[in-house]
Amino acid sequence: MTTPVGEKLRKAFQRLGLTEYEMKAYLALLQHGEMTANQVSEAAEIPYSKVYEVLESLEEKGWIGSEGGRPARYHARSISTALEISRMRIERDLKRIENFLLSELSPIAKGLGTREKHDVWILRGELNILSKLKSLLDGCDSELQLATPWMSKEIFTMLLPTLTTLKARNGRAQIMLSSDCNRAIAMRLKEYGEVRLRDQLFGGGAIADSDETIIILGEEGRSPTLAIWSDHAGLARIAKVYFEHLWRDSEPLK
Repeated sequence: MTTPVGEKLRKAFQRLGLTEYEMKAYLALLQHGEMTANQVSEAAEIPYSKVYEVLESLEEKGWIGSEGGRPARYHARSISTALEISRMRIERDLKRIENFLLSELSPIAKGLGTREKHDVWILRGELNILSKLKSLLDGCDSELQLATPWMSKEIFTMLLPTLTTLKARNGRAQIMLSSDCNRAIAMRLKEYGEVRLRDQLFGGGAIADSDETIIILGEEGRSPTLAIWSDHAGLARIAKVYFEHLWRDSEPLK
C-alpha cells in the first residue's frame, strides 16, 4: 500500500496533467522502487486491465522509465527530472497555442486577408544567441540535430532537459561535436542520443523538428557572435540537408 495522498498534493499532480491512477502509480514506484506492472497494480490499487495504459502514459509524460524484459520493470524518475520534463511539455504546448493564435488572429486584428509570414532574425551577441537557442530547445518535440564546436558545461546544462524529454518520448537526437571537444561531456551526451565527431566545424547550429533552425556563425575556440534564426520550414530543410551531409562524413563517438 502507498502512503495516503493529501488533497493539496492530489491537486498539484492534477495540474501537472496526471490522472488519479497515474499519480498513484508514480507514488508507488517512488516509494517501493522498481516493480513490474502486476506489482504496481497491487501496490497502487489500480485495476490490472488499466495498469499498462497508465504506465505507458506516465512514461510518455516523462515521469517513469522502464527496462525491457519478461516482464518489463518500471522505475520512477527523480521528482526534479519529472518536474523539469513537465515544465518543458507545458511550455511547448503553450508555445504551440501561442503560435496558432498569432497565426489565426493577427490577420483579423490587422484587417488583413493573409496570415503572418515566417520570421527570419539576425542575432548578435552570445547572450542573444544562447537565449534563442534555449527557446528552440524548449520547443523541440521529437527530433533534434545539433552541431557545435563550442560545447561546454553551460551548453550541456541547457541541452539536458530537452535530451531527457526526447529520450523519454523515444525521439531522436543527433549531436555533432568538434574532435577536440570535452570527452567527458561527449560521453554524457551519448547517453541521450547519437554523437559524432569532426576534425573541423566552421560554425554550428540546431534544427528542431525539421521546422525551426538556428545557424550560428563563428570560429572554433571563440564564442559565437552572429546567428540566423528562422521558423521557415524551407530554410530548416536546407539546414537539415547540409547537416546530414556533414553527419555522413563524421566519426561515431566510441
